[in-house]
Amino acid sequence: MTDNAKAARDLWGGHFATGPAPLMAQINASIGFDKRLWPHDIVGSKAHASMLAAQGIISEADRDSILHGLDEIAQEIETGSFCFDPALEDIHLNIEARLSEKIGEPGRRLHTARSRNDQVATDFKLFVRAAVDRAIDSLVALTNTILDITNAHAATVMPGFTHLQAAQPVTFGHHLMAYAEMFMRDRSRFADARHRLNECPLGAAALAGTSFPIDRDATARALGFDRPAANSIDAVSDRDFALDYLASAAITATHLSRLAEELVLWSTPQFGFVQMSEAFTSGSSIMPQKRNPDAAELVRGKSGRLLGHLQALLVTMKSLPLAYSKDMQEDKEGLFDAVDTLELCLAATTAMLASMRVDPARMRAAAGIGYTTATDLADWLVRTKGMPFRDAHGIAARTVKAAEERSCELHELDEAVLRSIDPRLDGEVRRLLGVDASVASRTSYGGTSPERVKEAVLAMRERLAALGAAR
Repeated sequence: MTDNAKAARDLWGGHFATGPAPLMAQINASIGFDKRLWPHDIVGSKAHASMLAAQGIISEADRDSILHGLDEIAQEIETGSFCFDPALEDIHLNIEARLSEKIGEPGRRLHTARSRNDQVATDFKLFVRAAVDRAIDSLVALTNTILDITNAHAATVMPGFTHLQAAQPVTFGHHLMAYAEMFMRDRSRFADARHRLNECPLGAAALAGTSFPIDRDATARALGFDRPAANSIDAVSDRDFALDYLASAAITATHLSRLAEELVLWSTPQFGFVQMSEAFTSGSSIMPQKRNPDAAELVRGKSGRLLGHLQALLVTMKSLPLAYSKDMQEDKEGLFDAVDTLELCLAATTAMLASMRVDPARMRAAAGIGYTTATDLADWLVRTKGMPFRDAHGIAARTVKAAEERSCELHELDEAVLRSIDPRLDGEVRRLLGVDASVASRTSYGGTSPERVKEAVLAMRERLAALGAAR
């Protein structure tokens, strides 16, 4: 057994006579990935040591020695001189062993009144909370980018689709505002997750609490939690805070993927609505004309990883009895990857949108293709002729048929043809069948008219300002 393996056993395995099998050491060690928790392990240990001294459980001299030693270890890790040893299993034992090596007996007192169970739950919550805050900031940055583009294109007409078939004219700004609303809800999901996770597990110990006179409120305050977790078993045995992050990330990734899919479609020569910048596209090794929207495709593709990580942790947790089981060591790798993946996708999407070029003329030309103002014709019959909508729908459908037979647009039908379809159709209706008139008429709350889009941008900026002030 190596010295560090023996040190690990000294920390927890006093009644074990032999060391672990090599395979056991390999499957048991988590230091390869959980070393990312080191800043949170340091700050959690400092809060714990300070509380122990304040409660008279350790001396102030021991506290000072522990805090100084932890600061030195943090500097070692930051400078790359710290040796992470798999024989010490995880980040907690690596830091504790190094602390005892540096300061002796006081370092061995640090673990009084705590377990690795509440320690890792606290570290992990601190990591997830920081990731939540970054996700919220990234979503706000993405939303602000969308608002800037929307404001510039509040009156840019484009086709709206259902079933990926031309449906009704909308404005590009209105279309983008749909994503802004999605990302605002994503932001609120992360904010809700933060509120729920902000209870401190530290002091729950292994599962039953501790007989030492600890002050859990003090450690919770020191670590920025709202309160201590109310039940010691729950504090160490659930990972719903990680699931909350992953669920929020998976929904956000789904929204990012839908937007990425549209960027892929819009940037094809067949659509030509936008051109992605060279910074976020690539060429072809054989076809010199290609500009492939690789960044958008990767955002779309990476969404699958985020959905998979959520499913994986749900399956891991679904059958675990209370309290802690080693299965829960599997909670971190997927979440770490999800955090990295989501942050990358949010940053890439924001940069793609900010750098893309919009082609309003191409959008407007496409907006009228497919008789997208047919509903405007039906609405006009209802509004001006008092006709039931179902009757008006039938007349509009026959008008579309007549335009198809003549290979023209609705507004190009002459008055004689219109009257032959129905006597109530006169020349006045033709001026309502252009795409600009169509979008201008959609003035209901949440509608696509330019004035409503401008109002929506202003309202969302006010919401964002209020949320910023509330943080």
